[in-house]
Amino acid sequence: MQWLVDLFFSSSIANSVLITALTIALGLLLNRIKFGSVSLGVTWVLFVGILLSHFGLVIDERICTFIKEFGLILFVYSIGLQVGPGFFASLKEEGLRLNMLAALLVLLGCTICYGIHVLTGERLTTMVGVLSGAVTNTPGLGAAQQTIHDLGGNSDLLASAYAVAYPLGVVGIIVSILLIRVAFRIKIKDEAATDEKANAAHTVRIDLRVTNRAVVGKSVADLLRIARTKFVVARIMGKDNNQKIASENTVLHENDILRVVASSCDEELVQSLVGEKVQLADEEWHSATSNLEKRRIVVTKSQLNGRRIGDLHIRENYNVTITRVVRAGIELVASHELRLQMGDVVVIVGCKSDLDQVAAMLGNSVKRLDHPNLLPIFVGIFLGVLLGSIPIMFPGVPQPVKLGLAGGPLIVAILMARYGPRYKLVTFTTNSANMMIREIGISLFLAAVGLSAGEGFIDAVACGGYWWILYGVVITVVPLLIVGFIARKMLHMDYFSIMGLLSGGMTDPPALAYANTVATDDRASVSYATVYPLTMFLRIFSAQILVLIALSQQ
Repeated sequence: MQWLVDLFFSSSIANSVLITALTIALGLLLNRIKFGSVSLGVTWVLFVGILLSHFGLVIDERICTFIKEFGLILFVYSIGLQVGPGFFASLKEEGLRLNMLAALLVLLGCTICYGIHVLTGERLTTMVGVLSGAVTNTPGLGAAQQTIHDLGGNSDLLASAYAVAYPLGVVGIIVSILLIRVAFRIKIKDEAATDEKANAAHTVRIDLRVTNRAVVGKSVADLLRIARTKFVVARIMGKDNNQKIASENTVLHENDILRVVASSCDEELVQSLVGEKVQLADEEWHSATSNLEKRRIVVTKSQLNGRRIGDLHIRENYNVTITRVVRAGIELVASHELRLQMGDVVVIVGCKSDLDQVAAMLGNSVKRLDHPNLLPIFVGIFLGVLLGSIPIMFPGVPQPVKLGLAGGPLIVAILMARYGPRYKLVTFTTNSANMMIREIGISLFLAAVGLSAGEGFIDAVACGGYWWILYGVVITVVPLLIVGFIARKMLHMDYFSIMGLLSGGMTDPPALAYANTVATDDRASVSYATVYPLTMFLRIFSAQILVLIALSQQ
C-alpha cells in the first residue's frame, strides 16, 4: 500500500492531478448545501482545498501556480466572450448611469479598505485579500497575487484573508438588498407594474394603418429616409386583405396596414410618421393569405460571419424580409448595417419555397454550432497574456501596472467578441460550452488557491484573523447601502434594476440568483450584465493599485 501513500503525499504530476480533482469533486458535492435560499456555489472548492492542505494534502508549488493562473485565464476569457457583443452598447445612455454607480461602488470599497488599513495598522496586502473576499471577486485576488509574486513580495495571508471574508460577503450582498427594500418600503407588485423595459431598449412589433397623407404614395425606402431611424416593414396588408412582402420600392397606399418591427425607443416616432396603431392578432395575418409564413433560421455558415444584412441582398433575391435578429437572447432590429454573427437566429417572413432557399443560404444547421471552434480561443488567450504583460506607468505610482493574467485576456475576449466578426473571425461558442469553460476555469483557480493557502489558514485566523470578518462586513455592506440609497432616492431607479446593479457591481452570481427569484422580469439580469464587464476590470485594476501602494510603503 506504499504506492497509495506515495501517490497522495509525493510531489509528482499524478499527485497534483489527483489532489486537484479530489478538491474540486468534494467542493462541487458540497455545492448542494444551502443556507435558506443562499448557496456558496463553487466557492466550496476553495474551502475544501484549505481543509485538505491543512491536513497535509498539498501539491507541487510550481504546478499549483500554473493551475491557478490557467484556471483564472479560462474563467475571465469565457466571461469576455459572453458579454463582449453588447459591452460597448451598454456604456451608452442608461448603461452609462449604471456603470457610473458600479464604479462608485468599487471606489467606496477601496476607500474603506485603505481607511481600515490606516486606522488599524493591518497590512494593506492582507486588506486586499479581505477586500477581494468581501466583494466576492476572485479575479481581483488572482491579479493581486500575481502582482505581489512579480515584485517579490509576500502574499501568504492574501488567500487566507479572502477565504475568511468571502462567506459573509455573499450573505452581506443579499442582506443589503433586503435592507434597501425595507428602508424604502418597496412592494414587489408595485415594481412589477412599472415599465419592465425601462432600462433596456428592445424590439417591438406593431401594426400601423397608413393614415398620414404625407407618406401616401411614398415608397418604403422613402419612409426609412424620412424617419432617419432603423426599423423594418415586414409585410403589408392592402385591400381585400391581400398580403405581400414589402420591398424598398413598395408604394404605400392609404389604409394599408404595415407590420413594423422597430426599437422600443423609436415606436412613437414610427407611429406618428405612418398613422394610427391597430390591433391585429397573428391569426389574422396568417388567415389573410396562405402563402406567407414566419420562420426562425440559424446562421451557421462561417463565410457569412461579419457580413452586413444589406450586402446579402436577401430581400431582392428571395422576396423575403428579415424582421429581427436574436443574438445571445437579445432581439435586434434587422437593419441593413447590422452584421451577422455565427449563431444568430434571424426571423424571416416569406413564402415557404423562398424560405427554404434562404435557410440553405444561411446554413440553418444547428449541429455545426455544436462543433467547438478552438482557434479563436487560444489565439485570444495568447494575445491576452501579451496585453496583460505590458507594463504601464502611472504618475505617482512607483511601479508599472500590468493588466495581468486576469485583465489582459478579459479585454481581448471582449474586443474579439465585439469586433471579431468584422474580420471574419468566428468567436461563437454555445452557452453550454461557454459555461463549461467558465466553471472549469473557476474550479481550477479556487482549488489551487485553497491548496496553497490551507497550511497557515488556522494559525492566521487564531492570531487575529477573526478581525478580517468584521472588516469584510464593513467593506461589503456600507458601499452597497450608499449606492443603493443614491440609486433609489436620488435617481429614482426601480428595485429590480438596483438588485442587478448591486449584484453585478459585486460580480456575485449568487446574489443575481437571489434577485431573479424576487424579480418578475429580466431587469435584474440586464443591469447585472450591463455593469459586470467594467466592474470586473475595475476590481482587477484597483486590487493591483492597492498592492503596489502597499509594496511601496515597505
